[in-house]
Amino acid sequence: MPVILAYIFVVFIWATTPLAIHWSNSSLAFATSVSLRMVLALVLCSILMVIFRIPLVKHKRDWTVFLAGMVGLYPNMLLVYWSAQYISSGLMAVILGLYPFAVGLFSLLLLKENVFNLRRIAALLVAIAGLAVIHIEQIQLSHSAFYGIVGMLGSAFLFAFSSVCVKALGGGMNPLRQTTGVLFLAVPAFAVTWFFVDGEIPAQIDSKSIIGVSYLSVAGTAIGYTLFFYVLRNCSMVSVSLIPLITPVLALSIGYLFANEAITLFTLVGSALVIVSLGIYQCSIVKLGEHGRRILYAIPSRYKLQSKREPIQSVSPCMDD
Repeated sequence: MPVILAYIFVVFIWATTPLAIHWSNSSLAFATSVSLRMVLALVLCSILMVIFRIPLVKHKRDWTVFLAGMVGLYPNMLLVYWSAQYISSGLMAVILGLYPFAVGLFSLLLLKENVFNLRRIAALLVAIAGLAVIHIEQIQLSHSAFYGIVGMLGSAFLFAFSSVCVKALGGGMNPLRQTTGVLFLAVPAFAVTWFFVDGEIPAQIDSKSIIGVSYLSVAGTAIGYTLFFYVLRNCSMVSVSLIPLITPVLALSIGYLFANEAITLFTLVGSALVIVSLGIYQCSIVKLGEHGRRILYAIPSRYKLQSKREPIQSVSPCMDD
């Protein structure tokens, strides 16, 4: 699959995941919902591994890579599902948009790569201002929203830590094998957590929970994580961290259209500040301009005389900063 197509799919999946989590929690406890999702995803990935005859482990160091990726699922996803009880799906995506800043921090701490400069420090201050606006309004609406905001902030840092570690250790590992290995380690942890936190088999599951869990098992985990590891393997961390710049707007729109989630002025202002901060951090306006120019230059060249035969440079989001 072309990397750009995988990239687009990851953006779409990230944008729809928060609402699907809300739906899956409709009639299920959060621990039950996320555990069921992971079990079903592991079954599906295991079947695919058998069909394609892919071995799970080739080297001892594979377990280290699996463990690094596991942090992105457990306890990260447990924290996301817990937070979904307190805040809207759109707001979840906005706060997760701080992922690039966390990636920069862990790149500095773990890889000794300093990605911060005056522009990116300014972007971080703008993002904090946006979170403050969202935080003040959400607390006024519901004191429990504080838990959801803090939980999603923790999720952004956990997922960034996992991504940086996988990028450093993963190398050229097959994405499906990596997803299966991560699930192989994470599912027992989810099962133990479910036993102690909930431990009850639901007597009835409504249609929203069925749709949510099914979608997240197949698209959100089996397909989504495999494509994410594929993108992570083929793109720079800077390119990967561009994804949260796009998803908040889509997630807010999806939540408004399909779940009647209210979008207040404070939410819009705070979300806009976070998104603008990501644009400043990634210098995305310049990058989008460069992509636009390349596309405009590429289109006429397709209609030039065959004698010139100049190669057309492909447009891909996987650009180094």
